[in-house]
Amino acid sequence: MLIRFLSVCIASISFIATASANEVISAITPQTATYEVDYGSINLGEATYKLTRDGNHFTYTLDSKLSLLILSDDRQLKSEFTLDGDHLKPQRFTQNRQGTGRDFSEQTAFATAQGKVYTRYKDERGEYDYSLNLFDPLMAQLQFRLDMQADKKDLHFKIIKENEVDEYKFKVIGKERLTIDSGTYDTVKIEVIRKSKKRQTFFWMAPKLGYLPIRLTHYEKGSKQLDIKLLSYQYQQPQQTAVSLQQ
Repeated sequence: MLIRFLSVCIASISFIATASANEVISAITPQTATYEVDYGSINLGEATYKLTRDGNHFTYTLDSKLSLLILSDDRQLKSEFTLDGDHLKPQRFTQNRQGTGRDFSEQTAFATAQGKVYTRYKDERGEYDYSLNLFDPLMAQLQFRLDMQADKKDLHFKIIKENEVDEYKFKVIGKERLTIDSGTYDTVKIEVIRKSKKRQTFFWMAPKLGYLPIRLTHYEKGSKQLDIKLLSYQYQQPQQTAVSLQQ
């Protein structure tokens, strides 16, 4: 249960650059970012996000390898989508999980023209109506970043995962200068809105880096449970020349 909880947090989701001062980095600039995942004081492993682009077709992936004592959880998530103005239009989402316990896979197909979404999680199938604020767990992170760049105030999303649709709302707490092992960053602090304060989730994003997340911290009953911190990152420039963004 612990490993599964951590992996879901990583997926559901979702920051010192060497690029020029005049360069604007978008949330959907092709990129790679690697994070370390800690449970309390225990390091569980790493998770790497990668965004690629071919014309107007985007692919966003997550590879995570987590372990605790004899428990292990390896996951590969993949999201495919297009860009329509400042809105991401989903196409397909897949997830494959291997490790301790039962392995499983998940597939989601967005038939947006027909207004339908078809899912399969483990051995169960589902069918849902499609709406513009419905996203898969990966691309929701990028849409959130695009909305932050556009200074939108209604940070409200529906995420379809594991044959269920969950709603998420967020609020901006304020600006904060944050220092972690990989560097010091000027960030905006965000909180996930929940009715109960027994569970609290905060994350920090860097506006100058397309609102790339730097850190996510999750608390249960006031005790820090999950801590995800940026280790390294890289953006791909339009000239197809990689610019390293790690110290």
